[in-house]
Amino acid sequence: QRLLLIGDELGSAEVAALKFLSLDYIPMRRLEAIRNAQDFFEVLEEKGLIEAEDLGFLRELLYRIGRIDLLVGHLGSSREAMERELQRPGKARVSPYRRVAAAQCLLFHLSEDIISDERSSFKFLLGKELPKYKQNPEATMLDVFTDMEKKGILGEGNLNFLKKLCEEINLSLSKRIEEYQVNHPDEEQMVVTEEQGGSTRAQEDHARWLPLPEASDSPGTWHQSSQLEAYKMTSRPRGVCVIVNNHNFEKARTAVPEPKPLKDRNGTDVDAAALSRVFSKLHFEIREHKDLTAEEILKTVNSYRCEDHRDRDCFVCCVLSHGKKGSIYGVDGEEVPIQKLTTCFTGQNCHSLAGKPKVFFVQACQGEACHRSVVVETDSGEQDSSIEADARFQLSCIPAEADFLLGMATLQDYVSYRSPSQGTWYIQALCQHLESSCPRGEDILTILTAVNQEVSRKSCNQNSEKQMPQPSFTLRKRLIFPVN
Repeated sequence: QRLLLIGDELGSAEVAALKFLSLDYIPMRRLEAIRNAQDFFEVLEEKGLIEAEDLGFLRELLYRIGRIDLLVGHLGSSREAMERELQRPGKARVSPYRRVAAAQCLLFHLSEDIISDERSSFKFLLGKELPKYKQNPEATMLDVFTDMEKKGILGEGNLNFLKKLCEEINLSLSKRIEEYQVNHPDEEQMVVTEEQGGSTRAQEDHARWLPLPEASDSPGTWHQSSQLEAYKMTSRPRGVCVIVNNHNFEKARTAVPEPKPLKDRNGTDVDAAALSRVFSKLHFEIREHKDLTAEEILKTVNSYRCEDHRDRDCFVCCVLSHGKKGSIYGVDGEEVPIQKLTTCFTGQNCHSLAGKPKVFFVQACQGEACHRSVVVETDSGEQDSSIEADARFQLSCIPAEADFLLGMATLQDYVSYRSPSQGTWYIQALCQHLESSCPRGEDILTILTAVNQEVSRKSCNQNSEKQMPQPSFTLRKRLIFPVN
């Protein structure tokens, strides 16, 4: 019953990935006959790879392709449990060649990152070795990789031909292969030794030169962990960018039992327009919602939680409003805890975003204290600046789960600044740096560091108050928004 339920959730591309990951255990000819998940599970059962009492191999396969929601929902496991299990000797059964340390199949990961134009270039350059693919637009990159293995031009100890192709088409793909070769040199050497039929003595001599296991804090492990993968970001659209833009707070001042002295947020439309422009360029589908009450904010965010994000790579939510510590205000002056917004999108609450980055940029009240400068700077001397107390990230605001980023305009208890004619310092700096840095392939944390630097240098001439944004995150990979 569990296998039936899991099979219903898997798409054809995911089944192809599972087949590819299993090539070391199931003959290629047998795998080629498989058309759906149920056929695949039957073959696994025949080969003794899954049994009623032992679904460890299936759990690993689902983990490798990023279907954490199926692990949690049907197999009673989790990302953390799998990471612990696979660190135990002998538990990881998918070979390093078909996956890398960050739980992604090397060739599957490459195939996900190769866009359609690049796929056509690969097929063209492979015209001599694999002529049948030259005019076959339906063939996937996994199909191509599988046939390259059949022809003997691709394998664990034979990545140079593929790397050469990548150098012609996309250097970043070539670097990905180089990183794999750096991190797994010994696996490739052992494969060569076994294929050459080396003697026991030769294998012993080879073993003497294998590095000893490193402590987790040794320089060698620092080097490996620094070579981070990037989140997949190839879908069109990349995902949804939701903008909650609260400007008119007349309801909070007049139409509620306990009025609050919340001014209208003049200049917020400038911010919303900038966010819409930039995230459109980054291939997101923009959906703006104006002047929402607290109840409407919760309903709106919940509606996106219920959407199917399987064909999307990311989710972005930008909130422009007043607020107080740990909360934002609806235009009726009622509070919405920031944590309620973010936890809507955990793996358990939104299965189709499991393993994908969830990004929140929040401009909402958090306090009234002014951040005094140590050295007076005057690189923003606008006469129409308005003070707007903005929310800062607290540890309780985002889930402990992975793959979240929360960018806040200012530190806890401090104000931020908004120009009624030019928008807020934070959102305008964010948009400018996204627009200039994303085409260069810079990751979001590098960009947010530059935003921190720019905003921290600004000040008001009158009293030299400052502002310091703060990003916080549980991302596991580099988050890059490619423009092309």
